[in-house]
Amino acid sequence: MYEFILALHNIVRWVVLILGIIAFVRALIGWLGKRDWVETDRKAGSFFTIAIDIQLLLGLALFLFVSPITRAAFQDFSAVMKIDDLRFFTIEHTFFMVLAIVFAHVGNAMTKKDIADDSKFKRAALFYGLALLVILLGMPWVRPLLPALG
Repeated sequence: MYEFILALHNIVRWVVLILGIIAFVRALIGWLGKRDWVETDRKAGSFFTIAIDIQLLLGLALFLFVSPITRAAFQDFSAVMKIDDLRFFTIEHTFFMVLAIVFAHVGNAMTKKDIADDSKFKRAALFYGLALLVILLGMPWVRPLLPALG
């Protein structure tokens, strides 16, 4: 079960990253290009937020139920803090990804307000950009790019 959820979590990270880039680039182009906010812009942010929520659920399943890394952390937390890889997945990765989820949701919520289109684009670009930055900082680059290649 662990390997399956981990592989799914690994694959979905690329979906999150691609949808985040699409939402951010659309927001940036709309803001700088002085475009009107259209349904496709709203959907790009919504799909990014949905994908990051699915990733959260997979991550929670790993963290709380099946990961041997977090099982070890729950048994002897002070020992885990001394091992870089275990600390990364237990603390750092979790913190960065929760922060990214917050940024993505704030960005999506800001676009639903009844404000001018340029403000929607600016807020979406800011928060989707922050979410992407935090995702890139917290992504486990030591893992294989795709599970089948590792």
